[in-house]
Amino acid sequence: MSPSLLSIPKRIVVKLGTGVLTSGIGQLDTARIAAVCAELAALRRAGTEVIVVSSGAVGLGMGRLGLKKRPAEVAKKQACAAVGQSLLMQTWQRGFEPHALTVAQVLLTHDDLRERARHLGVKASLQAILDCGAIPIINENDTVSAAEIKFGDNDTLSALVASMVGAQYLVILSTAPGLIDLKGSGEIVPVVEKITPAIEAMAGGTTSETATGGMISKISAARLATKAGCGVFIASGAEADILAKLFSGRSPGTFFVPSGLPMESRKRWLTWFQRPEGTIAVNACAVPVLREQGRSLLPVGVTGSRGVFAAGDVVDIAGPDGKVFARGETTFADTEIAAIAGRSTEQLKPLYPGRKRLEVVHRNDLVLL
Repeated sequence: MSPSLLSIPKRIVVKLGTGVLTSGIGQLDTARIAAVCAELAALRRAGTEVIVVSSGAVGLGMGRLGLKKRPAEVAKKQACAAVGQSLLMQTWQRGFEPHALTVAQVLLTHDDLRERARHLGVKASLQAILDCGAIPIINENDTVSAAEIKFGDNDTLSALVASMVGAQYLVILSTAPGLIDLKGSGEIVPVVEKITPAIEAMAGGTTSETATGGMISKISAARLATKAGCGVFIASGAEADILAKLFSGRSPGTFFVPSGLPMESRKRWLTWFQRPEGTIAVNACAVPVLREQGRSLLPVGVTGSRGVFAAGDVVDIAGPDGKVFARGETTFADTEIAAIAGRSTEQLKPLYPGRKRLEVVHRNDLVLL
């Protein structure tokens, strides 16, 4: 690895796919893992805080249990993850051992990031691990994850982690060398300034027996991370000195440019870490008030709601065309919406004499999508 990087990032998240870590079902590519560990250790010495999001537990478990195909049954996949996760952590610790670095296992479900108290707890825990000089190795807790608490893939998980910890860069290393323009030049797209429908059309899924996602999930992750102010690299994990090349401006992969300034942490939490419980519909007058004037959503602008939610739940906000354009914490339950819709706050004060806040969604609890 080059000893002098042109730009030394303060904090990065590096996600490695199953295809990078293994040479077949259940067969670890120890030489490649050792090379990645050496690169990450060099970044650490240069002053960069490193967080790793590592796939591979299910694939390793499949190999140890003698399975040739990824199980369709949830319980069998959970069993594979339970067997493979310990093997995965042993592998990472052995890889970092020559560099006198200690790894720390962090297993997450979506609820760990969705619930505000747990979200803040995870963030504090990761910071404490970094402060201790250890390297967090994060994976989805596939042993207990069910459909309703799954991230879906580790690309999404890595983007959520990068957003949560305020990383400057997310590096997604996989068997893909970058985003390839298969319908055009056939070459790697070096820079993506904005994710457009044309960029999305270049993506494809995966046919691997041990992997999930594919370029589709990577572009989705890039969209999430870049909106949080994090630059994203997609590159080949098989290329020698890949991290040194990326951070010295000799990128052989695709770089997704971050958009604007990073959102304040609570806004990030509302935007990306939530699964809304329902939707509040608003009239045409309320849309510019929220979108352009940055004001709270008042009852007078509400026309109705969908779904079941309680006061304090996160809900989507949709315009008259049905398109969701905002999200926030509601102060009213779904059962109250019909009664307050279209009314002014003055009309509602006699109905809610002890209620301090009559905004449906306060502007401090609202984010535009």
